[in-house]
Amino acid sequence: MAVKILVVEDDARIRQALRMALEDEAFEVVEAGSGEEALALGPASSDLVLLDILLPGVNGFEVCRKLRQSSDVPIIMVTARADTHDVVAGLAAGADDYVTKPFEVKELVARSRALLRRVQVNPASSPQLRFGDLEIRAEAGVVLRSGREVPLTKTEFRLLCELASHAGIVLSREQLLERVWGYDYLGDGRLVDAHVRRLRTKVEADAANPSLILTVRGLGYRLEP
Repeated sequence: MAVKILVVEDDARIRQALRMALEDEAFEVVEAGSGEEALALGPASSDLVLLDILLPGVNGFEVCRKLRQSSDVPIIMVTARADTHDVVAGLAAGADDYVTKPFEVKELVARSRALLRRVQVNPASSPQLRFGDLEIRAEAGVVLRSGREVPLTKTEFRLLCELASHAGIVLSREQLLERVWGYDYLGDGRLVDAHVRRLRTKVEADAANPSLILTVRGLGYRLEP
């Protein structure tokens, strides 16, 4: 069966162009012209969501948050500018990645396929890991802090597992992009940085002064064993 991509875009011309380009790459396209229409279709309508931020009515951030309440479907946010605030807000809402208009369709297709591939792959990690009051049960897909489950997105969980399985070792942003997102040349460091910041708010006692996931200036990130 063809992979379905839900394109949420209020500009009919852009939707049509995306439909034609994605269908040329053997994807099946489902269209939504508004946030309300996307929510009515629901996450079960697709295998991946391409979601514009600037939608009339219910904007892309809110659509993403609502989809995340019931689904781990991969979401790529589309922003009209390379604005760090938009990128961080989109990832905080639960998006897995973002692209900036105008974008190359080949890049979008490559990112989509990478995200779809990693959905099928379980994190390569030990079955159970402990770091202070943090417990990672990789096979169960569960993270506990002081015995209470920590709600993580699929991307946050994979990022934490990757850092945990290399505890004490610095991993560069490029390595994390490749291992967590499946990108060997796509994406940029902001994608990693934003997810690390979001992850720290959930697993650190004090996200502003992290003691578990440390930044190694000029190199990357290290999880303290």
